[in-house]
Amino acid sequence: MSVKKTAAEAGAQAAEGVPAPHYLGHRDRLRERFRKAGADALADYELIELILFRAIPRRDVKPLAKALIARFGSFAEVVAARPERLAEIDGLGEAAIVELRIIEAAARRLARSSIEKRPSMSSLPAVIDYCRTAMAFLDREEFRILFLDKKNFLIADEVQGVGTVDHAPVYPREIMRRALELSACALILVHNHPSGDPEPSTEDIFLTHQIIAVGKPLKIAVHDHLVIGKHGHASLKEMRLI
Repeated sequence: MSVKKTAAEAGAQAAEGVPAPHYLGHRDRLRERFRKAGADALADYELIELILFRAIPRRDVKPLAKALIARFGSFAEVVAARPERLAEIDGLGEAAIVELRIIEAAARRLARSSIEKRPSMSSLPAVIDYCRTAMAFLDREEFRILFLDKKNFLIADEVQGVGTVDHAPVYPREIMRRALELSACALILVHNHPSGDPEPSTEDIFLTHQIIAVGKPLKIAVHDHLVIGKHGHASLKEMRLI
């Protein structure tokens, strides 16, 4: 429902002596604040409200938006939440979940566009930004590979393993088989720590060296292994662990 239609309906109700729902004026005011001052002027739950307006046109969505923030913690964590977890929230239907997933997909697409046409190793901050957008707030560990050509341009970005809160199954030979299929010359390994702490574990370091060893006779280099947390990242290359 558009803002104009909502205002027209409110006017018609007032003319008939029927009070307009209180949330109609709130929606108009919130949209106006966003239009004039931008997202920085709004709390996380208010941004969630703006998204929910589209999917839930005839209900006060402020309590629902606040419930989402209370459950997941922040705007980013709400948007990154898996659909099955979102569906656990009372009052959040399929249409609203789709709206949230669209926002998450748009954020990923925007972040990825900044690395697709540039050599990845010369734009590592953009690579890190993309990986944080895609992975920082996931509630399960995910292992992602960025496959690069001989000029370090991105060929493919693929998730190789999805696991539990502290483990994702990864097989070095499968990674190299896929690299050969794509004619990749180098890789950037990326995985997240749902705990939030990006400090690489002993297992992370060992796995990285396994992948390097399998790739060496194939002349497929591992440029870095990034560990993504909620509030930061770690680079095994910068830490001189590879």
